[in-house]
Amino acid sequence: MGEAEPRFRIAIPARYASTRLPGKPLRLLAGRPLIEHVYRRALGSGAVEVVIATDDPRIRAVAESFGAEVCMTSPDHPTGTDRLAEVATQRGWPDQDIVVNVQGDEPRIPPALVRQVAMGLEEHPAAGIATACTRIREVAEVFDPNAVKVVLDAQGYARYFSRAPIPWHREAFQASRERLTELPEQTAWFRHIGLYAYRVAVLRRYPQLTPAPAEQAESLEQLRALWHGIGVYVAEAAEAPPPGVDTEADLARLAAEWERSG
Repeated sequence: MGEAEPRFRIAIPARYASTRLPGKPLRLLAGRPLIEHVYRRALGSGAVEVVIATDDPRIRAVAESFGAEVCMTSPDHPTGTDRLAEVATQRGWPDQDIVVNVQGDEPRIPPALVRQVAMGLEEHPAAGIATACTRIREVAEVFDPNAVKVVLDAQGYARYFSRAPIPWHREAFQASRERLTELPEQTAWFRHIGLYAYRVAVLRRYPQLTPAPAEQAESLEQLRALWHGIGVYVAEAAEAPPPGVDTEADLARLAAEWERSG
């Protein structure tokens, strides 16, 4: 027999208001709402429970029409983590349980990656949160501030997340970036994938934690956990997720890809 499968739950935060793509969860992709694609991917991960968390009755009606469980939450949550904490409280989930936050705009998220992140948390008792990363191989990505980098310790725990090119390779990066064509082979760079698993006890505590100075400077909420001493285990993704849907162009591109793949 192989390793035991982790027992975990999934919460999918879904808001109707979106600056770049209003009504995003209900936009159609291959004839189905975006949120339905995400929900069905989540079901395929082996979670014991999948809940859509929303503050909008339109999303609730559509989600219930395709058989999803829905948890109505406050419209005043500043982050998705706060919304998840309310779901955990409403549902009465035990403190030791594992909850994976699957974003509602990733209709092609690999179910195996969701399971991998949940297993990473289950197998690392010192961690309160688990997430994922993927190896960076292109110079441009290391220097891209939209690509969040993570530095790990020898046990796979996050030491820091940054929009800056970390680790800074003193010798290679001293040269002009325009002349740098490939990354040094002896150093590894990792891009953070924003998929999180939480222990419910940590999830309930998280909204009460004060923001970290580095979090505010970098605009990276995950730095709050490190600032307050919460261990964050980071698994190198066996299967990286394709880009999510943020704009009208993203939706059109994905629809065209979907049509080509049949």
